[in-house]
Amino acid sequence: MRIPAWIEDELVLAGALVVRNGWQELRTGDREVQELSELLRSLPIHAPEALELPTFRSPDSVSRKTTDFMTNHRLYSGKATRCGKPTLLMIDAFTDREAEMLAAAQAIEEGIASGELHRLPRQPDEIDETGATAVEGRLLVRRALVRERDPQLRSRKIKQMRAREGSLRCEICAFDFAHTYGELGEGYIEVHHVAPLHISGARETGLDDLACLCANCHRMCHRSRPGESWRTPRALREQMRRSTRPPVR
Repeated sequence: MRIPAWIEDELVLAGALVVRNGWQELRTGDREVQELSELLRSLPIHAPEALELPTFRSPDSVSRKTTDFMTNHRLYSGKATRCGKPTLLMIDAFTDREAEMLAAAQAIEEGIASGELHRLPRQPDEIDETGATAVEGRLLVRRALVRERDPQLRSRKIKQMRAREGSLRCEICAFDFAHTYGELGEGYIEVHHVAPLHISGARETGLDDLACLCANCHRMCHRSRPGESWRTPRALREQMRRSTRPPVR
């Protein structure tokens, strides 16, 4: 078995280590590298067979990845090491949104330390059909998906929306299942976790962290594109506004 390629969760943690070190690489013997190697080997992501490989996320490999981050940063003046597109996209994410990405790394670290992320069942759509997930990583996506599928939380959100709006409509496109499908669509809507992945931490999910969406808009909010975060309903509404064109006559 070949060593699996680095994925977003691992790159978030490696990138945070480099950023906290002033965008400087770290050596194999550094305590932080040793600790990150242990953390990466504990993530509930890769198959058990990968963990049996002696060089899987070894301190040497972690150190090399910190070198990739340093030498491929846009302000580095020396020769860049060769690395894959996911690493380059993660460097851009940390460069453009440092505080948000550091918060994502902290959320992963805390979720692993508490055991929460180990207890969550894998979700079938935490990665899309291309194998991509949000730039913050699949573990935070997994946590958000588990929360939005909680039947009690979903029921409370639907009750809240009925009280506010008098009906169940998509908060992005205003699609009403009951209006379109009659009795078959009565009471149906999907619930989306809108809080940014890096702040949907140990605190209890509130109803205002959720939005009621039609299936199409929900899918578009979740659809992953390399280097990007989940779309909030507000962001998707803005994208729809920009993309709307007058009908061809």
